[in-house]
Amino acid sequence: MVYEKWNRLLGLANRARKVISGEELVLKEIRNGRAKLVLLSQDASNNTIKKITNKCRYYEIPFVFVNDRYSLGQAIGKAQRVVVAVTDEGFASTIKALLD
Repeated sequence: MVYEKWNRLLGLANRARKVISGEELVLKEIRNGRAKLVLLSQDASNNTIKKITNKCRYYEIPFVFVNDRYSLGQAIGKAQRVVVAVTDEGFASTIKALLD
């Protein structure tokens, strides 16, 4: 049930153009301070996990792990996605509350 809620909310945020996907684009959003929440797939490579989590910690951006790249991609209507950033504070806080 909770899975469906955050999944739908992330899809809504994507349609509102408040979601960025892809490692390099997400890193750029983190550096610029526009990312409010980062969703990271548990099956991402160790290098990607380290790179994203270190940037999030340095810039004090909250991050949450999700089950796999397929569910993350499906939520935003795209193929597999390893990392996604939410750029809207409202969407970010609600999704984080659902996943915590």
